Amino acid sequence: MSHAAPEPRIPRMIGSMPVIDVSAWLAGEPGALERIAGELRYACEQVGFYFLTGHGIPQAAIERVMAAAKRFHDQPLDEKMKLKVNQETVGYLPMKGSTTRTSKVNLNTKPNLNEAFFLKRESEEEATRLGRPPGHRNQWPENLPGFREDTLAYMGMMEELGRQLVPVYARALGMPAHHFDAAFARPGMTLRLSHYPHTEVLEDNEFGLAPHTDGNFATFLPPNPVSGLAIRLKDGGWFEVPYMEGAFVVNTGDILAHWSNDVFVSTPHRAVNRSGEERYAMPFFLNANPQTVVECLPSCQGPDRPPKYETMTVEAYSAWFQRTNYPHLQKEKAA
Repeated sequence: MSHAAPEPRIPRMIGSMPVIDVSAWLAGEPGALERIAGELRYACEQVGFYFLTGHGIPQAAIERVMAAAKRFHDQPLDEKMKLKVNQETVGYLPMKGSTTRTSKVNLNTKPNLNEAFFLKRESEEEATRLGRPPGHRNQWPENLPGFREDTLAYMGMMEELGRQLVPVYARALGMPAHHFDAAFARPGMTLRLSHYPHTEVLEDNEFGLAPHTDGNFATFLPPNPVSGLAIRLKDGGWFEVPYMEGAFVVNTGDILAHWSNDVFVSTPHRAVNRSGEERYAMPFFLNANPQTVVECLPSCQGPDRPPKYETMTVEAYSAWFQRTNYPHLQKEKAA
């Protein structure tokens, strides 16, 4: 059976953003996989970002996590610092706690004007591996009732959605639909609860989050009426991503770009909050299992397109990416 990649299909567009409705695929409709894979191929080749609709994630679940982010960041600084980010990049990263040095499009020299709280998979296996009590792979605030339950429930929904979409990515790249299944049977995942204060005046080369690419497979940003995200198009111009009610903003990360030999582009993006409001954002970073070996797909190479990237594990790339961008990891490595 041939597994040739589907022809790119131009989806509905909002400005420079493709819109991909996956409801037919999730419902198991015949022919939906190839049709949506063609649209995904176009979006990931030409833009690297798209609006995801028909995803099935309840708006109430999104709103609960948005409220959780606000509740956490509204706490006094000394309370948040009790959960300061650790060597696993789990916990609270204070304002100006990171400088994005992995960017290929801008020499970022100033710390980012945001604060964040990081959560990863919660399991006894992970806690044991890290020498922590069962159920404490993450650092949990003690004075925010429902915080743990709401964030873990949302992460579970997003993990399942990611697994359901992985076959579409495989087909869009000309591979069998099941190609990535083993790598995502127990995927890596991070939920970042971010707070961008309103900043009307910025210094030169200062951002809420400086121009960068993501170091994972794909990122899912839930709908957010408070603007601030911009993406860098292939012509070098910047496009301010509009709000689309109910739609996730999804983008390709570096791992997927490496797997696909840059057939799918990991697009630089940045965040600046001049909205007049406080901006809370909750990107969910989906990745293959850390032990997965990322090697150029056979469908993405040939005599005129040799592999561009060395073969490495997801874990090795992630370690380099985080160590380069997060000063607290650099200090620990030096120590």
